[in-house]
Amino acid sequence: MICAIFSCSTLDTYRSVPKILPPAELETSSNWPSVRKDGCAVAVGNFDGVHIGHAAIIAQLLKVSDALGLPSAAYTFDPHPSAIVRPNASPPPLTTSARRAYLLRLLGVDAVLVQPTDQNLVSLEANTFFENVLIGSVNARALVEGRDFRFGRGRSGDVALLGALCQRHGMSLEVIDPLLVDGQAVSSSRIRALVAAGNFVVANKLLTSPYRLTGHIVQGAQIGRTLGFPTANMKKVTTLIPAFGVYAAMACTESGQWPAAVHIGPNVSFGQSDLSIEVHLIGFSGDLYGTILDVDFLEKLRETQKFSSPALLSSQLSEDVKAALHSVLSRKKQTPEANPFF
Repeated sequence: MICAIFSCSTLDTYRSVPKILPPAELETSSNWPSVRKDGCAVAVGNFDGVHIGHAAIIAQLLKVSDALGLPSAAYTFDPHPSAIVRPNASPPPLTTSARRAYLLRLLGVDAVLVQPTDQNLVSLEANTFFENVLIGSVNARALVEGRDFRFGRGRSGDVALLGALCQRHGMSLEVIDPLLVDGQAVSSSRIRALVAAGNFVVANKLLTSPYRLTGHIVQGAQIGRTLGFPTANMKKVTTLIPAFGVYAAMACTESGQWPAAVHIGPNVSFGQSDLSIEVHLIGFSGDLYGTILDVDFLEKLRETQKFSSPALLSSQLSEDVKAALHSVLSRKKQTPEANPFF
């Protein structure tokens, strides 16, 4: 007969570890095995926005995974842990979970592992998160992280602790210094501030793909249609909404991509006070009601303003369309190998 003997302290520790849901495997490649008996190389992070700093980490992850002969994975969280810890103070995300997974896969990882975030997860001490999640659940055998990486309850774990834990388990760890642009570190919080200010000229330089809003198209007051500029009205947007203003953008529909002029803010010229996101797709004709629209922002054209007559508003909308089209076409010339308007 085989007996297992546990000390009281061991049993108490075992009982104190809460049940953690397994991560969902999204956007996997053919190189991602269903059973990872040999483990994988992993980068852990929120990866909100998937910016060029994240891209630098993923690039090093791919080198490590190739050198060790392991599949690579980006391990991330949904929702952001701050939404659980500080639900009333957590900032809106820059990307949806699906968009983030797609962009990470574009960088070349074999899989994106999305960890459901709940109170049990954020309550784990740093050591327990490492042992039970990164090793026990993910089967990580190598890690690549940014210098400012934190983990565990209260963000108590840092790369120094992570290094010690990796050494104890015979794992490799590579730490990447922050990427600097214009003397400042590239970070999701920096990009969030730029988006909140409507500065997409700078924000998009820091992102791996133009900033995008995704929303459901619903029927609006159809004011734009009466002025000759029909708009698609976006609702159920879950990511950070840019500053009020008029923007040049690209709108992505099921039928293709279209240059667009986007108005964000209340329609004060007609006495409305509620926030609206209205997208005029240049050259498009058709019905978008009930569909999901993706809008990639390029630059801010002007502030919102109140017009004293429909004629003046219509005249300004005509100028907005010209400016938006010029913005899109100028980027097409800069990147001729890309899509028809980028």
